[in-house]
Amino acid sequence: MNIIEYVKSSFSELKDEMTWVSKEEAQKSTVVVAVFTIVFAVVVFAVDQGFQKALEGFFNIIK
Repeated sequence: MNIIEYVKSSFSELKDEMTWVSKEEAQKSTVVVAVFTIVFAVVVFAVDQGFQKALEGFFNIIK
């Protein structure tokens, strides 16, 4: 199979054989991913700040 046949069959499969989610379902999934990303970033920030404070305290003790 050459590259042109591969590209043609790929487009044909995408057009005829794929089932696509509805626009509403895609929007809901996008919101879920965005919210999870924000929550995860806040948690990582909080853990980072906790480690930073713990290390500062530790190094202040051993000075």
